[in-house]
Amino acid sequence: MTIYQHFRPEEKEFIDQVINWKNAVDASYAPKLTDFLDPREQEIVKSIIGNQTEVKFEFFGGTLSSERKRAIIFPDYFQVTEDDFQLCLFEVEYPRKYITIQHPQVLGSLMSLGLKRGKFGDILVHNGRIQFFVSKDVEDYICLQLESVGKTTVSLHAQPLANAVQPEENWYEVSVTASSLRLDTVISAIYNISRQKSQGYIQQGLIKLNWSLIENPAFECKEYDMISVRGYGRSKIISIEGKTKKDKWKITAGKAK
Repeated sequence: MTIYQHFRPEEKEFIDQVINWKNAVDASYAPKLTDFLDPREQEIVKSIIGNQTEVKFEFFGGTLSSERKRAIIFPDYFQVTEDDFQLCLFEVEYPRKYITIQHPQVLGSLMSLGLKRGKFGDILVHNGRIQFFVSKDVEDYICLQLESVGKTTVSLHAQPLANAVQPEENWYEVSVTASSLRLDTVISAIYNISRQKSQGYIQQGLIKLNWSLIENPAFECKEYDMISVRGYGRSKIISIEGKTKKDKWKITAGKAK
């Protein structure tokens, strides 16, 4: 199918899944709720379902600024409400005066429960408060199983979605040019470091693209990719705006403050 030409080969399995969801909604005339999707997966859903009249989609991850969101794919008669997304918000209680817990520790502890990443949404950290969104179908399991984060004993308290804290991470836009869309070149441009340095970071396993470790410097970046460079923070490709007169790619990126 020509649709695959617009995406990476490793995205084929997810593309097929989205096509199956769309076809199932079309055939059954009933809505389909997905697990949490990262921004790149959300973009694939948008591309495949598009602006059709008979099958539509909406995203929600708990707050208006959520990064990871669940999708509801639905027939045109269906009226989507917030409750349809089946989200639960937990607050982590721990001795904040004496201990600091960070985002990676929370994610690591959640992943150690044996659930797939799609069951968890954003992890919110603000002034020592820590919250995270989960899919309601694993709410009871997480409540029973998550007893510690790192070496710290914790307890969980369910909160209304309206009580979600504002995460501390803010983004600012930068405009850069890169000679190619290779991962090493794009990292070099966004973080203003040498290409040799960015290649070294990739080879050392310090780079994640869309939450997956990437060890290939020639991996091609696309719009809505999320890049994480250990020690430098996160960035996301907002748009790729074609080439300059000097044949360089114009890229608008967001960088975490």
